[in-house]
Amino acid sequence: SSCMFRQLFDRESCTYTYLIADKNTREAVLIDPVIELAERDAKLVEDLDLKLKYVINTHVHADHITGTGRLKKLVPGCKSILSKKSGGTADILMEDGEKIVFGGQELEVAETPGHTEGCVTYIHRKEGCAFTGDALLIRGCGRTDFQGGSSNILYKSVWNKILSLPEDFTLYPAHDYKGQTQTSVAEEKKLNPRLTKSEDEFVQIMAELNLAYPKKIDESLPANMVCGLYNLPEKMKDWV
Repeated sequence: SSCMFRQLFDRESCTYTYLIADKNTREAVLIDPVIELAERDAKLVEDLDLKLKYVINTHVHADHITGTGRLKKLVPGCKSILSKKSGGTADILMEDGEKIVFGGQELEVAETPGHTEGCVTYIHRKEGCAFTGDALLIRGCGRTDFQGGSSNILYKSVWNKILSLPEDFTLYPAHDYKGQTQTSVAEEKKLNPRLTKSEDEFVQIMAELNLAYPKKIDESLPANMVCGLYNLPEKMKDWV
């Protein structure tokens, strides 16, 4: 395979950041970086002699501040990507069906709203995998009670855009809280305790979760709407 792949982890928010690169051209993308770990990511890009082309987010996160703005300072020339429907600001705003190309690699944008209005899944068909953000987690899914979330919409998104992929496709989520790193379409179709239910049952399950208010949402959302370039907490003001 001409694809290079690294899965990176943030202990505090349990966020996975993904580095994907083309071995021939050395062009690379980062998916869902975290601001406190931007130096780690930039150093890995440098160590591996890669050219960081795009820094991509699956959605406007509520539990951490994106590393995009910091990475744009650390690795000049890389461009930020967000979904157009997120309402956020980025160098490039993508829509359903569009493709992100870096070297011989291609990520296809699939709009998968429901956790937020602007969630997308990035599908790498050549490598048989997809990066699902918070739409589909390992044996779970993202909450639907903030940022224009909707349980009905999430259910349809996951079944129409993610679980409709070939069964052997590997799925990489934006988070995992139990130490699992990946799953597959076949596994989630069989084992996901929420999404194997009917849509009505799923909506009821989500309505009864009674989750706490997201810890970092008030500092994260304003910064993430502008890809972590502005609106940062005082202690991070000089990071970008």
